[in-house]
Amino acid sequence: MNLEKERKVRKKQLDEPISLLEHLGELRRRLIYSAIAIVLCAAGTYPFVTTVLKHLTQPVEKLVFISPVEAFWARVKLTFFLGIFVSLPFVLYQIWQFVQKGLLSRERRFVLPITCLSFALFCLGGSFGYLVIFPIGMRFLLSYGTETLIPMISVSRYLSFLFCVIFSFGLIFELPLAIGFLVKVGILKSQTLREKRKFAVLGIFVGAAVLTPPDVFTQLLMAGPLLVLYEISIYVARLIERRK
Repeated sequence: MNLEKERKVRKKQLDEPISLLEHLGELRRRLIYSAIAIVLCAAGTYPFVTTVLKHLTQPVEKLVFISPVEAFWARVKLTFFLGIFVSLPFVLYQIWQFVQKGLLSRERRFVLPITCLSFALFCLGGSFGYLVIFPIGMRFLLSYGTETLIPMISVSRYLSFLFCVIFSFGLIFELPLAIGFLVKVGILKSQTLREKRKFAVLGIFVGAAVLTPPDVFTQLLMAGPLLVLYEISIYVARLIERRK
């Protein structure tokens, strides 16, 4: 009886709301943990920067740098990117640990599975962006080169474009998970998603224009998968509602 009573008391304490200052303190702590993880992972991946850079430049074979420090800062940028990617599981876990403060005790058991699923979806989206969208986009954009317009791509601009594509597609592949989470906690409904489909389509094209580099072709390449993911999200929402 005492053990059962202690469990009920503990459950009640977990379900009690916390103050804004406690939320801000928790957010600060999670951000510090994430920043430390990124720095440590970046330092650990620095010896592999040359090998990774050589692999990433295969679609264009050669890059140039147009200032004395650009090649150095390009390596720093790539190191930072690798640090973010390697530490991503830990960073995502910190994000969901912060989010769980606003959840009920029975909902907090999903934090670890959601973290794993978030990382898997991000890797899937990033891989799709790097292996499919990026080569197609580069071939399309470089096809505008002529005898008088010779492409000379700087390493810094190239890496910025590549990181933008990878992270953008990594984030948009989180859409079904984000919508499923909102449906699970009762903020969204599948019926609402179906009724607001035309507004979602407009928002998708606007979001694609914001997230991608300023060319229409890449924006269309992003909007297509987003539309598919939105329809998958509606199906996921219906499944969650049936289980509830």
